[in-house]
Amino acid sequence: MEDLSVPVLIVGGGLVGLSAAVFLTWQGERPLLVERHSGTSLHPRARGVNVRAMELFRQVGLEDEIRATESAVALADNSGIVRMESLAGFQAPGFNREYLDEDARDVSPTGWTLCEQDELEPVLRAHAEESGADLRFGHELVGHTHDAEGVTATVRHRATGKEYAVRARYVVVADGAASPIREQLGIARQGRGVLARYLNIHFRADLTEALGERRFVMAYVRNAEVTAGLLPINNTDRWLLHVPLDPQADSDQDGWDEERCEAAVRAAAGVPDLPVKILGAQPWQAAGLVAETFRVGRLFLVGDSAHVMPPTGAFGSATGIQDAHNLAWKLAMVLRGKASEALLDSYEAEREPVARATVRQTVLRSLDRPGHGEPIPEGAILPDHVVALGYHYPVRDVAPEDVLARDDGSAAPGTRAPHLWLERDGVRISSLDLYDGRGMVLVAGPEAGDWPEVVSGASLPITVHRIGAHQLTDPSQRWARTHGVPGNGAVLVRPDGFVLDRFTAEDDPQTALTQALSTLLGRRPGTDAAAAASNDVRSHG
Repeated sequence: MEDLSVPVLIVGGGLVGLSAAVFLTWQGERPLLVERHSGTSLHPRARGVNVRAMELFRQVGLEDEIRATESAVALADNSGIVRMESLAGFQAPGFNREYLDEDARDVSPTGWTLCEQDELEPVLRAHAEESGADLRFGHELVGHTHDAEGVTATVRHRATGKEYAVRARYVVVADGAASPIREQLGIARQGRGVLARYLNIHFRADLTEALGERRFVMAYVRNAEVTAGLLPINNTDRWLLHVPLDPQADSDQDGWDEERCEAAVRAAAGVPDLPVKILGAQPWQAAGLVAETFRVGRLFLVGDSAHVMPPTGAFGSATGIQDAHNLAWKLAMVLRGKASEALLDSYEAEREPVARATVRQTVLRSLDRPGHGEPIPEGAILPDHVVALGYHYPVRDVAPEDVLARDDGSAAPGTRAPHLWLERDGVRISSLDLYDGRGMVLVAGPEAGDWPEVVSGASLPITVHRIGAHQLTDPSQRWARTHGVPGNGAVLVRPDGFVLDRFTAEDDPQTALTQALSTLLGRRPGTDAAAAASNDVRSHG
């Protein structure tokens, strides 16, 4: 095989690595991805795609395709966590907590979905390949060196044993919780550590009669024979059963052969003569750990290589997907010469505090589940939508006092731009749909000045939208109030939908815009990429 030179090498082809490939191709880059396994996941592991991850997939046109997968369709009406003796037996009162807010319709144009990993990964793989990514399954990284200009990786084709060299300007490390690359780089992890060990049993059995009309997300089962978590995949004959393992056992599966797995399934179902087919069983750990650094030179850790967290709340893979999105647009800007290398420093500065805060929240949620009984301080667990959408990034190198502050959604710099329903050419759209993820966007109020003229003098593309112009209307008359500016104000939004700055008529628009961009892009005011906006100004309504 021939040696290669690529802008970005992605190591790892799971959910986060494939998401990185999708987001990079959306930016116009053509990354190379290597994954040691021969294909995408065959086991339904992660399945909750939270509201922020769905917003990002919506941005690249994948929301409808994800919602059309078998599990997403089957589980569209499932909600809630229940407790029971068995599926066919006594059901206890439900597990209700104020922080379990599944409905995000007021704060987002989309919502979380249940889509099994073995169905989501093929969707991402197909989209990335169709968009120009070079995805090589059955290829593994066996070594690397890095210098000031890039990374030289040695990759082996596992089927033939042949090796070849890949020279990449940057490497996205998405090789999982055990991350050989993280270990080779000597990056330690900190946190609560391993909380518990489980066996994830994927099985086929017709539980339609025992289930009845109930449609839950998860059931905690506890009886004399088994303690486990039961999760539907299609509400009929495909299910997951998570059984606890002995934390002191030497073996990963702790003696759980097929016969024992079948017995556990029957006990959880409450149907002694139930026909069962075990489709697979994988051990896993519930842990809370965060890497001490997310970057070494030109290598960037994303997803489980950077942080692991319990699955409670479905924040694990979603946090990694957000890592990939945050990094992708920054890499693209640097590769295109629109920003200096300093922009890449913001990846760790932004994502590491969010990871730590999210890990802390998932650990607390895990300890708040049945069977743990560890007291949780009142108010320590924040609502799901705050964890998913309310995090703050540092602004002008000043970190927020609380990364997961209870944000009021007022578009403060460093926060996600709020969702608001608008109309364009008579069609309802979300304000988030104005941010296509490929460049900077400035949205001006109905009384604002001539922003297209203001941003026309420099080299960084900025798309300008004006409320009330070119058939873009605000039926609720809430845009200015929601975004924390007067009618003559404007909001500058990054490619990832986070607010960079807000302006009013009292500001000198050219100076304010130049300063905001120079701070983000790591350029001095007046230099090519920071001078202000764009020779390629796109003005829309």
